[in-house]
Amino acid sequence: MDLRVGQGIDFHKFEYGRKLIIGGVEFDSPYGLKGHSDADVLLHAITDAILGAIGEGDIGQHFPDTDMKFKDADSKIFLEKAKELAEEKGYQISNIDATIICEKPKINPKKDIIRENVAIILGLEKERVNIKATTTEKMGFLGRSEGICAMAITSLIKD
Repeated sequence: MDLRVGQGIDFHKFEYGRKLIIGGVEFDSPYGLKGHSDADVLLHAITDAILGAIGEGDIGQHFPDTDMKFKDADSKIFLEKAKELAEEKGYQISNIDATIICEKPKINPKKDIIRENVAIILGLEKERVNIKATTTEKMGFLGRSEGICAMAITSLIKD
């Protein structure tokens, strides 16, 4: 059995007047995340973890912010493409473990919905996706609520 592990991390700062989407789930908020696409920080981190595990670079190489076809794009398409690339190489996603780091919004009320949504996008059993949330105890730019960070790790297997 061939086992691969990949990690991903992403940061986006807040911007008023945009939708706040995390893990494909919309939060009720007067601000969203600044980015070329919908700036879904969690889906971007998971996408990078998958791409890293298969040695396919990063999200910016596959979906550059200079390409207007990705302007305001749903980040679900990035994650679906990363999964497709992994499958083309004969790999299946075994599991995803991700952490969202922010002071606001509170993630826990929607954590299970996010988990379920990521599992559906990737065609995984819900138990193979884990979503955690934490704060920085008000330290640094994340602690000042200037943005959100997400980190993800994945394992892929090839029989």
